[in-house]
Amino acid sequence: MKYSIQLTPLALAICLAHPALAQSQAVSGTVSGTVSGTMSGTMPEVRVVGQAMPQPLAGSDSSQLLSNVAGYNVAAGGGVSGLPVMNGFADDRLKIRIDGMEVSSACANHMNAPLSYIAPKQVGKIRMLAGLTPVSMGGDSIGGSIEVESAPAEFADAPGLLRSSGSVSLGARSVDRSVSAALSAGVANERLSIAYSGNRVRANSYRDGNGDQVRDSLYKSTNQSLTMAAQGGGQLLTLRLGTQRIPYQGFPNQYMDMTRNHADFANLNYTGALAWGKLDARLYWQRTEHDMGFFSAERAGKMPMLTEGRDRGYAVKAELPLAAGGTLRLGNEYHSFRLEDYWPSVPGAMMMSPLVYLNIHDGKRDRVVLFAEWDQSVNAQWSTQLGLRGERVNSDAGQVQPYNYTMMNAADVDAAKLFNSREHARRDNNVDLTALARYEAGAGASYEFGYARKTRSPNLYERYTWGRGTMAMRMINWFGDGNGYVGNLDLNPEVAHTLSASADWHDAARQRWSVKVTPYFSFVRDYIDADAIGSFNPYSVKTASGRLLRFANHDARLYGVNLAWNLALAQDARFGKLALKGTASITRGERTDGLDLYRMMPLNASVALEQAQGAWHNTLEAKLVGRKHLVDSQRLEPETGAYAVFNARAQYQAGRNVSLSAGVSNLFNRYYADPMGGVDLAGMAASRSGTLRALPGYGRSFDLGMTYSF
Repeated sequence: MKYSIQLTPLALAICLAHPALAQSQAVSGTVSGTVSGTMSGTMPEVRVVGQAMPQPLAGSDSSQLLSNVAGYNVAAGGGVSGLPVMNGFADDRLKIRIDGMEVSSACANHMNAPLSYIAPKQVGKIRMLAGLTPVSMGGDSIGGSIEVESAPAEFADAPGLLRSSGSVSLGARSVDRSVSAALSAGVANERLSIAYSGNRVRANSYRDGNGDQVRDSLYKSTNQSLTMAAQGGGQLLTLRLGTQRIPYQGFPNQYMDMTRNHADFANLNYTGALAWGKLDARLYWQRTEHDMGFFSAERAGKMPMLTEGRDRGYAVKAELPLAAGGTLRLGNEYHSFRLEDYWPSVPGAMMMSPLVYLNIHDGKRDRVVLFAEWDQSVNAQWSTQLGLRGERVNSDAGQVQPYNYTMMNAADVDAAKLFNSREHARRDNNVDLTALARYEAGAGASYEFGYARKTRSPNLYERYTWGRGTMAMRMINWFGDGNGYVGNLDLNPEVAHTLSASADWHDAARQRWSVKVTPYFSFVRDYIDADAIGSFNPYSVKTASGRLLRFANHDARLYGVNLAWNLALAQDARFGKLALKGTASITRGERTDGLDLYRMMPLNASVALEQAQGAWHNTLEAKLVGRKHLVDSQRLEPETGAYAVFNARAQYQAGRNVSLSAGVSNLFNRYYADPMGGVDLAGMAASRSGTLRALPGYGRSFDLGMTYSF
């Protein structure tokens, strides 16, 4: 069988341009959508719709779908488990909902973070807001919200018609020899709809810009979902059922790997337009069985760690129109999380037998929520939003035990006795407030500004992990920094006071050019950071250093500015439509005692030249990242150097049904250290020498993708 590839003149130029260029992340051959829009401190919307250009790594990790948005970054994890970071706030400090469900990380390393439960090909829309999040979009977070929605149920256009649709997608990436496949299919009449979506990806460990293997970064994942829906009379009832099966996923910046993650969920949603307004009600449940250990010759060992998590809850929201263009939203939510985290004994291991180590036993975290939100159009230029949200958070955990009660485990024995002697139940009464305003100055400018008070209660691992032995503490770590952590029963909730503004200048038609700048400032009272209580040598390497840390409250400041622009360069018959797009951002984070916060992205920018001509869509993109020298000295965070890296990609729409994509990421195979990657523990485990280095980024990759729609 023979294949031929035809490129437009610009596509050829992209592939041959600038011999000193490279790109920062591997680019997947296929992705379910394109990311558009910019992130401000107030109320923008970022959507993923249709078949369009692939985003970095989006073939496997949904957290990468937003990687071209100013102020957004991804903290490296496993191949499908990156942790989103918005304006310096990461992980649990963000409210992430998947089809309205709240999903908790049921893992001491947060290997199964919420976005890992949906594949990029299953994403229909992403709505992301930073900082000044409306109270209706969730609480128990201080940095912003990400709402991910699957493709909506589709129905036939008229009675008597039967609608059927579907697609098959294949993708491959050379840097980790990954292969992905996705299938979707659905059938519906005007009232009933049923659809299936499945995605599978498998990858080996990737290689860096020097051609060296980054050990223990291989993975395999399968996600499947079934959607059934019925509509009529302005009412819609949707039931989604799904599963995830991950038999293995390596984490090069953690001491452990994922050896199994099995999850099942059910999500029932009702929306209706009623005489008095709109009603949205949801009931959901998810169960996760998660194992950590070792599975690959790239990092051997034996230490099973098992976790069972269960999320369940409901959310009811009513929207009522008011006089003079106003809208009132009222809501009630409940979310319950149950956690069992235990480590079976290892026969023959004196330190890890004969008992089962109870890391968190009978963990409970329940939230009850009431909120009210008022939108008002004051006049043709001014609109406002005011929201108030109250939450009661109850958490608790049962008695614990170490592996044994011998002198070898004295630190854990004493810690278990102290933990068991104390009252574990905690109750937090949290209040959120958001006040926003928008001003349309005319056809060429608009401004947004506001204030938010946001609150987050500690998660179960921050409050209830108790082990004080070095081995036990190293197992508590979702930061990828090579250190060890222990919880703190006396933690207070974090309270963030955020001010943000956004100025958007553009041409009257919003077609030729736009510039948007968003400065922000957050003061966080009782920011949950850590205090050093000891030190150790990772893997007993005397030249390597690690810290033992206890979660602790400290006041902190986070501030920065995001910039996004778009310029239409030309539109003619020869070159088609040319546009120059870009973003830039800088984030600074520090405790009020002067220590720098962990995993703050240095000054960075991206510039993309895009061409659309007929069936072709081509992109040349540059990623520019400054030197990272403001690091968390307490966590021994490594500095990273500046780099400039590039990628090129092209997509061709071959008729109505076939879409082909090809690209080269990290075009000139630049070696660089990922400033959000943590440290390379798997490399240290193999070499048993030297010091902990920053995790390397992806080397050059040739990426291919194809989608056939039917």
